[in-house]
Amino acid sequence: MDAAAAYPQLSQLVSAAVRAHLTDTLNDKPAVTVFAPNNEAFKNLTASQLSSLLSNEGQLKKVLTYHVVDKQIKPDQLSDGSFTTVEGGKLTTSGSGTDFKVNGKANIVCGNIKAANATIYVVDSVLQPPS
Repeated sequence: MDAAAAYPQLSQLVSAAVRAHLTDTLNDKPAVTVFAPNNEAFKNLTASQLSSLLSNEGQLKKVLTYHVVDKQIKPDQLSDGSFTTVEGGKLTTSGSGTDFKVNGKANIVCGNIKAANATIYVVDSVLQPPS
């Protein structure tokens, strides 16, 4: 999360992680991949969806940890990947070249950003864990 804080386009994610008390949890994991929703992703939620999410710490934690995989994912693993998230659900990646998607709909808009303990892929949607 310290690395994400350096990117203005991830300020909503950083703020949400602080609100969910996840900063230390994520900073302390040894090698993770974060599919980090950018500020535009949060703007794509309706006002009521965003308000509901931010006011429910348990749900916010669940949604945010669904964006984190407990291992580093290299770009060559994205074309047809299936990964278990920290939340416990599965997410998939697909695509080729420079066009990759998460769960068939969220676009990876920027990727393979290296941080001390993480690889970050910026996505344009807030991913929802399977219910």
